[in-house]
Amino acid sequence: MIELRPFASLGQFKNEWLNARHHFSFGGYRDPKRMGFGRLRVWNDDEIAPGTGFDPHPHRDMEIITYIREGAITHRDNLGNEGRTEAGDVQVMHAGTGIVHAEMNLEPIPTRLFQIWIMPDRTGVAPGWGTRQFPREGDGLRLLASGQPEMGDALPLNADASVWAGSLAAGGEVRHAFGPGRGGYLVPINGAVTVDGVAVGPRDGVAISDLSEVTITAQEAVELVLVDIPV
Repeated sequence: MIELRPFASLGQFKNEWLNARHHFSFGGYRDPKRMGFGRLRVWNDDEIAPGTGFDPHPHRDMEIITYIREGAITHRDNLGNEGRTEAGDVQVMHAGTGIVHAEMNLEPIPTRLFQIWIMPDRTGVAPGWGTRQFPREGDGLRLLASGQPEMGDALPLNADASVWAGSLAAGGEVRHAFGPGRGGYLVPINGAVTVDGVAVGPRDGVAISDLSEVTITAQEAVELVLVDIPV
């Protein structure tokens, strides 16, 4: 099953510094049909104005992945971690037993990112944070973060999930296989694709279930992010 969730149908929040779209219920946006997808609980599409950001606030028992689409974000937390993650790169925060962090756009341009929350397999794990650079060139999907045993240089997750991202040239194609009982949530960043023939526009969401494999075909040059999870 392929369920299209058009960008225009997503929840929205906007103030003087944050312009956000919510693929799932979050904050003041509530839709009982969009409370999550498997262990995927949050997928926020955020634009953060220069010199602003999220002041220190707490989290607990959640795996939080941030994929930077444009600009950069600077992370600080109460564990002493601090770092800057740029466009195309990814950071992972393990909220575990509790962490307090701030995420600030210290750049002169807006920062655009996806913030993805995945429920962990186990609660009460040690909190932590990490970031990693990944090359953006080349067609296909690259594994960025994973809780699977075979993960290569991907950032670790305390969840049975994997986060993939990459690019396709116009007309390019990639296949992604799902294990038994697994599915995915796919969002193209800046171009149009088809998923097994279903047309998907920029920043639309696609919930994929009950399929062993999908074929993603780029209608134009595109970057995309895919989360593979049990559903």
